[in-house]
Amino acid sequence: MQDSGEHPSFTLAYVPGVTPDKWVRKWGERVPEVPLTLVQVPAAGAADVVRDGAADAVLLRLPTDRTGLHAIPLYTETTVVVVPKDHVVTAADEVSPDDLADEVVLHPLDDTLDWERPPGQPAIERPATTGDAIELVAAGVGLLIVPQSLARLHHRRDLTYRPVSAVPQSRVALSWLEDETTDLMEQFIGIVRGRTVNSTRCRPPTPARTKRPDDGTPTRKATNSKATARKTTSSNRHRTPHERAARRRLSPPRRGGNRKPRRRP
Repeated sequence: MQDSGEHPSFTLAYVPGVTPDKWVRKWGERVPEVPLTLVQVPAAGAADVVRDGAADAVLLRLPTDRTGLHAIPLYTETTVVVVPKDHVVTAADEVSPDDLADEVVLHPLDDTLDWERPPGQPAIERPATTGDAIELVAAGVGLLIVPQSLARLHHRRDLTYRPVSAVPQSRVALSWLEDETTDLMEQFIGIVRGRTVNSTRCRPPTPARTKRPDDGTPTRKATNSKATARKTTSSNRHRTPHERAARRRLSPPRRGGNRKPRRRP
């Protein structure tokens, strides 16, 4: 997204219970020049936030209406039952739907679990939100089955929770518009997928090298010392034996001792 001054920015929406902190920190390390704005949105209709253009991407729970959207599942949450601390089910480490058959189980309107039929006995009225349902659990009206992250979000000292087996689980996913996979979106996808900063999809493309035109000009000039050596060698080849002998007599003696000249036989 861009503001009125054409400065790039990135807006990430997320539903309650999801904690994007670690990805936001990574974004700050990798893309410090682009600010990331966090917006918490209700679970119901979270996908509409990106459809309406209010956010570039959203962290939501599946299943949801994915029409016109990409969605990458990130992780699966444990499903738990929230109960008063003195409830009988707290004696077990894990409970089954059969253990809750005689209990009133609250089913809030913003529930994201994909039930065919929730376990237990239905309440007379459905609470509007998960927060409202937590209050009813504390009042002893019934129990509540939710993803574990929501149980932690609404933690109370007088309540606790236990894992529930053989029930639907919540999957947290990253979602964005199908036709809006921008460079910034690719950067965030790479972060949540754990790509390294050196990944080819997490760094800008390297510009191609420009090939020099071949105009016949040598690419490297010979050094003066090499040129001089070649010139000296060439001139030595054209001297007569008498000229070379006279040059040797006039040259200073070499290092390494006074060696006597060989006598000719």
